[in-house]
Amino acid sequence: MRKLKVGDWVEVRSRDEILDTLDQNGRLDGMPFMPEMFAFCGKRFQVYKRAHKTCDTVFPVRGRRVADSVHLETRCDGSEHGGCQASCLLFWKEAWLRRVDEQQRAPQNTLVAVGPQERESLLSSVYSATQTRPRDNCASPRYTCQATQLPYATTDLKWWNISQYVEDYTSGNVGLGRIISGFVFMLYLAFSQAGIGLGKPMRWLYDRCHPLWRGTPFPRRPGRIPEGDPTPAAMLDLQPGELVRIKPFSQILETLDVNSKNRGLYFDAEEVPYCGRTYRVLRRVTKIIDEGTGMMREMKTPSIILDSVICQSRYSECRLFCPRSIYPYWREIWLERVE
Repeated sequence: MRKLKVGDWVEVRSRDEILDTLDQNGRLDGMPFMPEMFAFCGKRFQVYKRAHKTCDTVFPVRGRRVADSVHLETRCDGSEHGGCQASCLLFWKEAWLRRVDEQQRAPQNTLVAVGPQERESLLSSVYSATQTRPRDNCASPRYTCQATQLPYATTDLKWWNISQYVEDYTSGNVGLGRIISGFVFMLYLAFSQAGIGLGKPMRWLYDRCHPLWRGTPFPRRPGRIPEGDPTPAAMLDLQPGELVRIKPFSQILETLDVNSKNRGLYFDAEEVPYCGRTYRVLRRVTKIIDEGTGMMREMKTPSIILDSVICQSRYSECRLFCPRSIYPYWREIWLERVE
């Protein structure tokens, strides 16, 4: 049977069918099925991306291979994880889905059913696995989710493994033009960082020529503020639904230190393609789970996520074309209201 591709229609299996696939920790091949996902049971979706690979953000960022998984247009609402506001794209094992065309042919169910008591035990495991409480119940809980478990539910994938890029194309995740442009940029970036005096002139040439292919300015460059100096802030009190324009990249660089950070928040090259464009505010983010520790982190200053603005992994060699589609966080000083 062929692998699921972008655009295929699937139906999320029932709760009991999904429980039949899980181990005693509420996982399948190490991937947790999270309580927030039960809300999608019985509903139909088109495959958004084939999740054959992903980026591991628990350890130093790296590419990882994922088995038998896809992404649908479904995100975690954090309701069972302390109200985490990261809105991560969910991983769906193919065993948790039913192809719509198969359902129309009424195929036999090949899942091994378990008894009612075992299902109740599994259901309890799905909920209890979301967090670990300290013995004294005084310290904050440690949360467990798909994002915190990615290193343990995936296998190593080196950036030079060509098969991943073939699958990027055959799955429908990435078009051929984007793949070619990605490789050209990686080659250009390597030469500009080779330490042979070509960095500055190559960045200058890129900035002069990018309008020819309707691209962005050279996206990997440091901010203008010396390390250790304070970075500026702005408070717009933006609310969901408001229309904002992202400032030009050149203006954002004036708010970043040489490590590309503004008050600790990193501005990534993957955000550059959105600069100068207009979007709606999706959410104010005040707390997220630290994927490395599982601890809930309160943001000293709220950040903003914007509707349809996602990481496309166009400029990151260790996770090129990652389909995870993480929402970047934006400081309000990088945005301006559109009245």
